Amino acid sequence: MTTIENQIIETWRVHNRILLFIIETIPDEALTATLSTRGGRDVGRQLAHMNAVRVWQLESIAKKQSLPLTSFSKDETPAKEELLTAFEQTGLAMEKYLEQCISKEGKATNFKGGVVSMLAYFISHEAHHRGNIFLTMKQCGFKIPDEFKWGIWNIMRN
Repeated sequence: MTTIENQIIETWRVHNRILLFIIETIPDEALTATLSTRGGRDVGRQLAHMNAVRVWQLESIAKKQSLPLTSFSKDETPAKEELLTAFEQTGLAMEKYLEQCISKEGKATNFKGGVVSMLAYFISHEAHHRGNIFLTMKQCGFKIPDEFKWGIWNIMRN
């Protein structure tokens, strides 16, 4: 692979490591925190939704390569261990899918702009939900430790 192709894969790896760090660091009791008064997603369901969007894109490649993918029901607030497993699975499957797209001149299923625009979509979507998760936790009274707030930026630099 070329330097830029390796950078695309590494960008995904860094992004996935950040998400795994966040899941590991979130207190268990914060998974059920929500600001919604009308049944909107709590923190755990926001994470489950992020995983569902990944699974939607990855189902066909996962079947072809016999990669496991964990899904959650719409109303389920998964436990931290379940979320970690699901994101480890989809993180690896997405890495393999990115490699496959790169080998096909950057073409990506369901994304006219190809592999780079697909990568941007997934990172943007998940960053949006990470922001919602941090805000929800903060407004629900969970103190966000400095390790948690600043740890994601340290992962990006390493």
